[in-house]
Amino acid sequence: MIELWRGCVNAWECDELGHFNVRFYLARASEALANLAEAAGLNPIQRPDALATLIPQTLHIRFLAEAHPGAPLYIEGGFVGHGSASADIVLVMRHSGTGKPAASFAIKLAHAAPDSGESFDWPDRFAGAAKALKVETPDFAAPRGLSTRRGARPASMSAADTLDLMTIGRGRFGPQEMDAFGWMRSEFLLGRVSDSVTNFAAAFPEEWDMHAGEPSGNIGSALLECCIHVHRWPRAGDGYAIRSGLKSAGSRVRNIVHWVLEPATGKPWWTMEGVAAPMDLDQRKLAVIDAETQAKVEAAVVPGIEA
Repeated sequence: MIELWRGCVNAWECDELGHFNVRFYLARASEALANLAEAAGLNPIQRPDALATLIPQTLHIRFLAEAHPGAPLYIEGGFVGHGSASADIVLVMRHSGTGKPAASFAIKLAHAAPDSGESFDWPDRFAGAAKALKVETPDFAAPRGLSTRRGARPASMSAADTLDLMTIGRGRFGPQEMDAFGWMRSEFLLGRVSDSVTNFAAAFPEEWDMHAGEPSGNIGSALLECCIHVHRWPRAGDGYAIRSGLKSAGSRVRNIVHWVLEPATGKPWWTMEGVAAPMDLDQRKLAVIDAETQAKVEAAVVPGIEA
């Protein structure tokens, strides 16, 4: 793997759990992706005058070790394989001091026109460069708690109503969230969900009790792994609603599905499955769940829900 980004965690990028918020992992990965493209002989893919860009279609991310304010980090990566107009890449974010992995990103990309998002073939020079940058996916970057396949059930507002999925977020995408081509930047695939998940009382009753004034401990919800499937990319001013349901509830972790939908049409922007867990913020480890809470969470599972 070659180095593609190096920097650190800014204090203002950390959340209520005291560590690097998930959206900024993706922001750094986006910079690394642009540098990987340049290493492969492509023209700058994120400039406003670019004739081609790389668009994420499926993103599998594992969060492997916390990163706190001031922590130095770097990202390395390469190409796992490619088709005529697509590629699979893997990126690994590491703690600079120890080399310990902080996160991994396995991303399926389309080589596409920036204005339309339509894919088209790689230039002739790409194949040789991608071969020179070919890497193997590390074992720790492989899916562990979920499947990366897209679900068979189409996501829609009517399907969300049928499944009685909870609305945990609602709003509009702003111009500050857009890239040079006017499409939403990839970090907000996680950012908008991260901003909303604290409303998901059924998935994290321990955390909700704190907000209701009946705390049983200092608890937060931590995302350990996720897979995101992008259906369409929003523009500034587009609306969204996040409809969410529990897929499963184990004794330590919970699989949660989020459908981010366009209210005007009912169509999905993106869908996501996450593996998350309640975290004891005082002891900095996964919280121990009592039997009553576990029964409450298991009762909230939505049969058949998929990302």
